Amino acid sequence: MLVLFFFLMRPDVFLSFVNVRNILYQVSILAIIAGAQTVVMVVGDFDLSVGATSALAGATAAACMLGGMPIPAAIALGLIIGALIGLVNGLFVAYLNLQPFIVTLAVMTSVVGLAFIVTQGTTLFNFSPDFNALGQGRLFEIPLPVYFAVVICLILWLVLRYTKLGREWHAIGGIVEVSRLSGINVQRSRMLAFVIAGFVSAIGGILLAARLGSASAVQGEDNMMFSVAAVFLGMTVIRSGAANLGGTIIGVVIIGVMSNGLNILGVNGYVQQVVTGIIIIAAVTLSSIKHRER
Repeated sequence: MLVLFFFLMRPDVFLSFVNVRNILYQVSILAIIAGAQTVVMVVGDFDLSVGATSALAGATAAACMLGGMPIPAAIALGLIIGALIGLVNGLFVAYLNLQPFIVTLAVMTSVVGLAFIVTQGTTLFNFSPDFNALGQGRLFEIPLPVYFAVVICLILWLVLRYTKLGREWHAIGGIVEVSRLSGINVQRSRMLAFVIAGFVSAIGGILLAARLGSASAVQGEDNMMFSVAAVFLGMTVIRSGAANLGGTIIGVVIIGVMSNGLNILGVNGYVQQVVTGIIIIAAVTLSSIKHRER
């Protein structure tokens, strides 16, 4: 309906190849981070730190490159930091049984502070063209981040659907006690979900730095909120109230189409934020209703 509405409002622009490509380009990073959020929410947990983790990973890789470190090593360090942040979240949530909302909120606050320390409160730029090509390059006229998003989401989908670990995550997200009694190592599985979420978020942050050609402590700060919105939107579309990657991708597309369409229509950015908030509330409400009906 959103596509039809914006197409009718601007038939000359909205479904053009260039605009569709722009939508895919804009949502590619969000799709990666929303995929990370989906993994955690499949287990029944929640991660508020995915946006901050992506910012710190991008800032760390950028600072290291500007300091003379080779690009592969800088990217690897950013990914390791993302995984370590996920490990911290997982240890506190899974092994100390603390509330994921509180833990990830506290970790998010610390990670944002670390990102400011890494960037010294400034915006880092002037990266190598080879690094920027990861976010700005094109293959068959399609931006590379779109390919990265497709590959990462496909891998996550395969893990969730066809691996033992994926089946354990779904079981734990269903009923934890039954999963434990059936022999699943619940603590280890929950921790691994956070580690993978941190690692994938770091990929998103590094690609975002490459796409923008800059890195800062607050870069992509909206990605946490939009990733949650995408998962909840997806929960209202597929599998009646359960987090699932297919639904998340649909949620990401809905957010991207809405943002792009409102921009084309010249709607004020503040109004867009209000509309986004309303959609999130509606999605959470519908998801909650469907979850109770299961």
